[in-house]
Amino acid sequence: MTSQVSSPAEQADGADEAVVGEQRRPTGEKEIRRLDRVIIRFAGDSGDGMQLTGDRFTSETASFGNDLSTLPNFPAEIRAPAGTLPGVSSFQLHFADHDILTPGDAPNVLVAMNPAALKANLGDVPRGAEIIVNTDEFAKRAMAKVGYDTSPLEDGSLSAYNVHPVPLTTLTVEALKDFGLSRKEAERSKNMFALGLLSWMYHRPTEGTEKFLRTKFAKKPAIAEANVAAFRAGWNFGETTEDFAVSYEVAPATKAFPAGTYRNISGNLALSYGLIAASKQADLPLYLGSYPITPASDILHELSRHKNFGVRTFQAEDEIAGIGAALGAAFGGSLAVTTTSGPGVALKSEAIGLAVSLELPLLIVDIQRGGPSTGLPTKTEQADLLQAMYGRNGEAPVPVVAPKTPADCFDAAMDAARIALAYRTPVFLLSDGYLANGSEPWRVPEIDELPDLRVQFATGPNHTLADGTEVFWPYKRDPQTLARPWAVPGTPGLEHRIGGIEKQDGTGNISYDPANHDFMVRTRQAKIDGIEVPDLDVDDPDGARTLVLGWGSTYGPITAAVRRLRALGEPIAQAHLRHINPFPKNLGEVLKSYDKVVVPEMNLGQLATLIRAKYLVDAHSYNQVNGMPFKAEQLATALKEAIHA
Repeated sequence: MTSQVSSPAEQADGADEAVVGEQRRPTGEKEIRRLDRVIIRFAGDSGDGMQLTGDRFTSETASFGNDLSTLPNFPAEIRAPAGTLPGVSSFQLHFADHDILTPGDAPNVLVAMNPAALKANLGDVPRGAEIIVNTDEFAKRAMAKVGYDTSPLEDGSLSAYNVHPVPLTTLTVEALKDFGLSRKEAERSKNMFALGLLSWMYHRPTEGTEKFLRTKFAKKPAIAEANVAAFRAGWNFGETTEDFAVSYEVAPATKAFPAGTYRNISGNLALSYGLIAASKQADLPLYLGSYPITPASDILHELSRHKNFGVRTFQAEDEIAGIGAALGAAFGGSLAVTTTSGPGVALKSEAIGLAVSLELPLLIVDIQRGGPSTGLPTKTEQADLLQAMYGRNGEAPVPVVAPKTPADCFDAAMDAARIALAYRTPVFLLSDGYLANGSEPWRVPEIDELPDLRVQFATGPNHTLADGTEVFWPYKRDPQTLARPWAVPGTPGLEHRIGGIEKQDGTGNISYDPANHDFMVRTRQAKIDGIEVPDLDVDDPDGARTLVLGWGSTYGPITAAVRRLRALGEPIAQAHLRHINPFPKNLGEVLKSYDKVVVPEMNLGQLATLIRAKYLVDAHSYNQVNGMPFKAEQLATALKEAIHA
């Protein structure tokens, strides 16, 4: 429901649930207003520490108990050109006292560290919102670099906003004058000053941030204490300055979560934990063969920290070596994983086909990004779906699993491991940059809630020849799953041939027989088609005639849009796919029970193409490929038009 509050949150992107409203209570000379949710965006040069600032604000917000969703947005360059529009880095956080699903459409508060940050983000800021500007950076040359002929702080162009001019750099340098730092060193702490100010403004805890800074700079205690001092100075500035007469409270989201232990988690971190949990539940060592690539590298970094759980990580010299090593580990009896993004999938395609032929469990984690080629390395997209489905030579079917939220990456990793191990097949896990870098609260599961993924290795002969001889056939299949036996190298009597040339059914010997090849191709396809996946759940409380069908990271914006429409009395049904190959068995029946099917995707209609081809349903695409996730209001408008078309 989009209901407004008369506060800095009043221009937010519309609540994912009903707005609670605003309460005011004065305290001394400062007034405190109670809000139900807030959207904050920190923006500056890529060297200004905006991602760190956002991460710290998010961590304190999570520890406070709010529901939250984040959207980091940064350039691909390690150090993008300072003071330019392409060099702007931002971090958006939406936090609330109730269940939310997206990082928000538009910020209620923009912290702009320089003219470029202001200009790059002003178009997203609604009228009446708060803008905190670092006035020290608004020199004539810096403004001219981004096209400002006159200062926007003086020419009236910001009159529609509640602007707070703050000399952040000067105040930071002054606060640190006793630390013996050069001016340049002191200026680097201005992001901590801004964080302190915002922490005061929204009553965020401070202990965690101070502890983090002392840990991060443990080898440079003077720098650590300088950053803590800047952080405290920002807090004190908010407390004492007359420009900030009001502070705000957003209560914990006590009713949004089931009972349990929660932590803030990003998609890549959740996926890493899911892989570790899967290896423990399977009682197999976890092996990652990988080559660094944005935005998947964090998984390699994280897994390398967990040798205590039997995790082995190998940073290969290239993508092909990474998957080759992982496939070798699968042959050796490990839960094998390779991580990459779209360009890496292209390089790995032949080895993925080899894994299909060998019929060994292997997880191919594709954290999708903007393409083609190098494309937009730090932006998000869902355009690798058809590549995952068909991007190999020959008939080489591979299951495809897609998480829907950052926290869901844990469960999706467990599910992908289940399929790979039970059916002896490579499995694609399709996340994307939005999920990978975004974060939300995650309930830490109990061990007894996790599935049992243990498998049985082959230990002896499994076939009897006509003459009574007992032999091992490496391609004799389980009648239920069609999986072949998994024989660990070195097991006496289980010697067998491997390689990419077609195998003879049962024996695994090289075969060029046309009939055998036809049989093996159809059998491998039948194995994937027969994978057990849950039926598709449909959320349709009002008997709608229009269904919106999504997959992957579109879940949050779609669900937020559906909530808005239903609050306006518009009937609409929603369903979301985790399993794309094979599709849920009831998907065709679901699709044909609606007059209209709308498929929003961050590509040019790849799922819609699959749906149309398989089910002969006139699925309508709604597409966006600008490197950013959908906005809820944008989707709500498009879906409303579809309902009434």
